[in-house]
Amino acid sequence: MAPPPPSDPAKIQQIQQFLTSVLSQRGPSALPYAETTKWLIRQHLLTLISSHSSLEPKTATFTHNDGRSAILLQADGTIPMPFQGVSYNIPVVIWLLESYPRDPPRVYVNPTRDMIIKRPHSNVSPSGLVSLPYLHAWVYPSSNLLDLASQLSAAFSTDPPLYSQRRPQSSGSGYARPSPPPPPSYQHQQRTDDAAEVYKRNAINKLVEMVHVDLVVMRSAREAEAEGLLSLQANLKRREEDLNNGLQEMAREKETLEQELQVISMNTDVLDSWVRDNQGKSNSLLADLDVDSAFVCKETMSKQMLECTASDLAIEDVVYSMDKSFRDGLLPFDQYLRSVRLLSRDQFFHRATAEKVKGMQMEAQVASIAARLQL
Repeated sequence: MAPPPPSDPAKIQQIQQFLTSVLSQRGPSALPYAETTKWLIRQHLLTLISSHSSLEPKTATFTHNDGRSAILLQADGTIPMPFQGVSYNIPVVIWLLESYPRDPPRVYVNPTRDMIIKRPHSNVSPSGLVSLPYLHAWVYPSSNLLDLASQLSAAFSTDPPLYSQRRPQSSGSGYARPSPPPPPSYQHQQRTDDAAEVYKRNAINKLVEMVHVDLVVMRSAREAEAEGLLSLQANLKRREEDLNNGLQEMAREKETLEQELQVISMNTDVLDSWVRDNQGKSNSLLADLDVDSAFVCKETMSKQMLECTASDLAIEDVVYSMDKSFRDGLLPFDQYLRSVRLLSRDQFFHRATAEKVKGMQMEAQVASIAARLQL
């Protein structure tokens, strides 16, 4: 097969501008390819067109088997097919699906009106879909469109997929084998976009993109403002909780202080009562003061309280002395344990009695203060 003629530089430049334009679109009208693979898609198409000038990149609407439609890139044109020493051109359409180049493209044989698809064919279905081992073994990113075109040409040379409907007359009693079609001059039957429509749509897409960018900026600003307000609301909520906790703590402290104030008032009343009762006795007591009889309990509960407190303190001193004697080795261990156990038992009863007497004295003081307040 002879190498293809060199491509027109002006055409290559026009194709480059076209691919740059359609692949750089943003917004709702952008082609559904990953941003990270658009440069590689552009390189694959440019390499393919440079070697096969009969192919032309276009954008067209592709309908999937599930009914979804999408505007995709395609390489539309012919693939050279050498057969029996003659080079024929097979019309094909190479669709670059949304997942290209990670997944293989979709290739269709596109017969003209005077051509039919050979049935059966090892690589082409009756609908024109091409199936090749190269497509099944597609590996990203090494696989490309140029190698695919070479594989298509080689496969079609082995088994031509198209035949002309104008069959030559048979000679004798047999039928002549139908010959491959001559190089066709055909019109593409699918809806494509010419240059004028592309430029018009690009202008509209540019306006849509500008509006989309403004909306994105406004939305970002409003979202930032909303985030700030939500943060402020959260801070105010935390401050409200802190204030409520502080008020509760102050209320509890106020209640505690009021209770302590009541106790102080009660003790003050008791001291005032004692001072009034003993105010005239100070001169006579100084004359013949006996230290041992200076403090005499006037009531039974006070006497019992004094005895319990004295016994508690005395037992505390005895236990301290026994502990010191035991550390010095003067008191045996068994005798120390027995004595501490007995003294601790007596000390517990003395302390329990003192607490009970203290409660009874407090009740009596409250009753006395209440009685004086009523008077």
